[in-house]
Amino acid sequence: MASLFVFSLCLLATAITQTQAKYIVPGARWLDTEGNIVNAHAGCVVYDNSKFWWFGEYKIEGQEEGGGISVYSSDDLATWEFHGIALEPIDGHPYISREHIIQRPKVVYSEATKKYNMWWHADNSTYGWLLQGLATSDNIAGPYTFVDATAPLGNWSQDFGMFTDYKDGKTYALYSNGDRREGRDVYLTSFNEDITALDKVVHRFDKYDLEAPTIVQTERSYYALMSHKTGYRPNNVVAFRADSLSGPWSQPFMVAPLNTRTYNSQSGFSLRIEGTKKTTYLRYIWLPIDIDDRKKDLELIWHDVYDLNVKTGDWRPVRGKTYYGIDAETSGNAFKQEANFASNGVILTGIYGNDSTVTFHGIEGTGCPQWVSFYYQNTDDMGFGDQPQGQPDRIGGEWQLRRISSVVVNGDTENVHTLYQRDTHKSIILSTPLQLTLEKGRNNTITVGGLFNGVEYRGADLDRIVVYPPEK
Repeated sequence: MASLFVFSLCLLATAITQTQAKYIVPGARWLDTEGNIVNAHAGCVVYDNSKFWWFGEYKIEGQEEGGGISVYSSDDLATWEFHGIALEPIDGHPYISREHIIQRPKVVYSEATKKYNMWWHADNSTYGWLLQGLATSDNIAGPYTFVDATAPLGNWSQDFGMFTDYKDGKTYALYSNGDRREGRDVYLTSFNEDITALDKVVHRFDKYDLEAPTIVQTERSYYALMSHKTGYRPNNVVAFRADSLSGPWSQPFMVAPLNTRTYNSQSGFSLRIEGTKKTTYLRYIWLPIDIDDRKKDLELIWHDVYDLNVKTGDWRPVRGKTYYGIDAETSGNAFKQEANFASNGVILTGIYGNDSTVTFHGIEGTGCPQWVSFYYQNTDDMGFGDQPQGQPDRIGGEWQLRRISSVVVNGDTENVHTLYQRDTHKSIILSTPLQLTLEKGRNNTITVGGLFNGVEYRGADLDRIVVYPPEK
């Protein structure tokens, strides 16, 4: 009867969170209201009709491009409803067939035409066109109808961004002009009144060789955030500051701690939430941005879990309970190793397969789903000999690399959770969250091992885990 009562309370809590703001967990795999992983990459969020609308690239497994542009809506930036494909690929189309590149979509409403305009980086499969595509719709969710793909003012255009000045309502395009030697600039260009064509270049960031541009606007400043060019592998994002869009712009500066690769994220889009109490700025990975205009500084600070009220603009980090690796139990070849950068000078390593595991004991649970963050170091930044992921920091190395761990709660090996851990630099500790259901009380265990999925994967080195309270 007790377990049934706890289950009923969990259902009640779930029903409440469907109408109230849920926790935002930047590093998690987000699910939509139908329980499917949100599939909207490298896109944008638009506030319209009292809702947030998320547009992004719809990725098809086994196919790099060709899925079109998906669209979701939300009242709270945490609960997302899928509305289908807003821009559908058309077989045989000269610009939006499944063989073509449809990347980094941005959507804006044109008061002049009373239509929603979708712009994106339009290209062929070899990135030989470097164009900007335009499609329009009478409804924000689409469907969008292709209009044209053009070279902006006769120039090249690769990574595409968009910015609307909240003070005068004017919209601008941001785009890098390719990787060729004669390119490597980023352009800030104004749109015409209809937002159907570019008007004039306002500023050019010369030869910094950056991409994925976005602009954050405060009362006093403009901050332009851009990523270095390392393919799809995240890097240290930089920002420029200016009093006006035409400049002069400052020297670029880092926005996150060095070697965190901006918490394994890229720039590309930012969101301004003007609440009734405060204005909050979010990066596209839904991390709040800390801005100090007096110091002319912008900083991105990691939070595993935070609570955001989109109506007031207020947000707060959620505090959890920490369990350290020094207190964990090791088995097999897993062991505790000296690490002066880790908590208590100890890190858990040698986590491999089902036999070499680490177990955290005495974990307090509530009987309801809770977020648990696993703080880890993945030393594969220089490659690992018997792993299939490659050696990304070596000449000719591969960019995508991760370790994969299994997570078991209270010895229940019938329900194994999969934990993906992106590579880090050595001595850099990052976190990855999982939502787990722990029994009510303080006798829970969490066991972390490797994962066998055709290939036996090694788990990353663990520093600690943090267990967060359930959503209220």
